[in-house]
Amino acid sequence: MQETIAIVFDFDDTLAPDTTTGFLDWAGIGDVGAFWAEDVAPLITEGWDPVPAYMFAMIEAARAGRCRPLTRESFAEWGAIAPLHRGVPELFAHLRAAARSENPRAQLEFYVISSGIGDVLRATGIADAFTAIWSSEFAYGADDAARFARRVVSFTDKTRYLFHVQKGLIGAEADRNPFAVNRRIPAERLRVPLANMIFVGDGYTDIPCFSLLEQNGGTPIAVYDPQRPDKWRRAFDFVREGRVRTLHSANYEAGSDLNNVLTMATAAIAADLEQRTR
Repeated sequence: MQETIAIVFDFDDTLAPDTTTGFLDWAGIGDVGAFWAEDVAPLITEGWDPVPAYMFAMIEAARAGRCRPLTRESFAEWGAIAPLHRGVPELFAHLRAAARSENPRAQLEFYVISSGIGDVLRATGIADAFTAIWSSEFAYGADDAARFARRVVSFTDKTRYLFHVQKGLIGAEADRNPFAVNRRIPAERLRVPLANMIFVGDGYTDIPCFSLLEQNGGTPIAVYDPQRPDKWRRAFDFVREGRVRTLHSANYEAGSDLNNVLTMATAAIAADLEQRTR
């Protein structure tokens, strides 16, 4: 039996303040609120999906000279200094220790499934903690400027990557074969059953992942940014509508409620796996 536990995170507003909004502010867009309200919102009203809408609006703003060019280098430069929520850098070693305390054979892996910009996320100080980062991606031209959306990760797209984790379809070869995730694999050969997963997210695009794990014995956990009271009602609705069982402030410091819940959930899954293999 596999004794691997996967903890999967959204990124923006989950592990860090919104890195896309942060990039736009850092890149000199001016009024970031106006960008979302006047550049992105009208596209959504016209029927655009929210993620390609923001990516298209960013490309158009850069082409018009309203902010710094959107290049791999500029995204990476911002990602390297993007702030994280409290306690995030120390979280991964802490949770690995919690799993080992219950089951020395338990293997703990971390993943990101995010609608944010991959070239930003892969440049953050915690990128090396993750087995894989799946995110929205730009295609670049010969001048290294973003030209088009190469990958969009949003809503039910996110569940696709939970199945990648479940089936062990991870790495460059799996990325080159996107249809492999549809293959049927016997339950006994699944690398990480959904019941052995924890998903932590904050927004509407995370609802399909919350629901999938809730229906299959996994552990969905919702968080909210204490600095963003404008989003609190949305976060509470996740609990009221039964999407998740628990909601916590995005403070991962030792002794915080969120840290304690993640520790307990990780240790409980590890202990269950240890019991099953006796």
